Amino acid sequence: MAGQDTGERIAALLDEVARTADPQVRATAEELVRTLVEFYGEGLSRAVRLLGNAPHGADPLAVLAADELVADLLILHDLHPEDTLTRVEHALDKVRPYLGSHAGDVDVLGLDDGTADGPVLRLRLRGSCDGCPSSAQTVRWTIEEAVARVAPEIARVDVEGATDATGPHLLQILPHRPEDAPGPAAHWHSVRADRLPAREHAFATVQVDGTTLLFVRLPGGLYAYRDRCPGCGTRLAEAALAGDLLRCAGCAAEYDVRHAGTGTRGHLEPLPLLEDAGAVRVALPERQEAVP
Repeated sequence: MAGQDTGERIAALLDEVARTADPQVRATAEELVRTLVEFYGEGLSRAVRLLGNAPHGADPLAVLAADELVADLLILHDLHPEDTLTRVEHALDKVRPYLGSHAGDVDVLGLDDGTADGPVLRLRLRGSCDGCPSSAQTVRWTIEEAVARVAPEIARVDVEGATDATGPHLLQILPHRPEDAPGPAAHWHSVRADRLPAREHAFATVQVDGTTLLFVRLPGGLYAYRDRCPGCGTRLAEAALAGDLLRCAGCAAEYDVRHAGTGTRGHLEPLPLLEDAGAVRVALPERQEAVP
């Protein structure tokens, strides 16, 4: 279908909506079209810049796939040069530093294409953060986000070796999470780089969606925790950092930043964090409504 024909078809559909729908539906439809045009327009603009600046002899598809927005468009239209498992492997490589802070790692066991609901990715966790009540939840959120962003075609992720208070079991992750899925959902938030500690062995507190978080940068990685000492409730903004250990100013309890916040008086609450090419995103659990 030629571009002019597509434009005329969109205009005709919008006219039909304007005639038959109420004002709120019309406004929503118009906003949807504007958003799609902006999305594809930005993607095309980036593609032109990327190809124009690409080194001589570079693979054009590889150049385009290296950009997150353009890669999203390629995945959406089944044009990405990498297959599903390769994309998943690359995504999991980016979250391995976080899993390592829980003394764990993840292996890809395979992809089952023959299920009725769609492809099922099989993973195995190695190691665990024993005694960490939030470990299974944060691991689920991290894997969920990493897989959903690069392989939206996957219907479910089965993770062997996941551990919670009831012991090892098979953890099922749904990239397109239904409302009745077990456990709280997580919402991912972008954090500007200028609000985060730039040098190693430094930390900063940042408000993210109304919640104060503590970001600590150590050699090799950035870590995020809730800004609260589990031992005495004191905020950690005045804490002292010596090597990998954070010492609370209120009770002098020490917590191991690199290993999921394990400490002498409890356990800091770690939050999933993804850092890629300077972009930082952190996950917060969905706020739960109070039960009367």
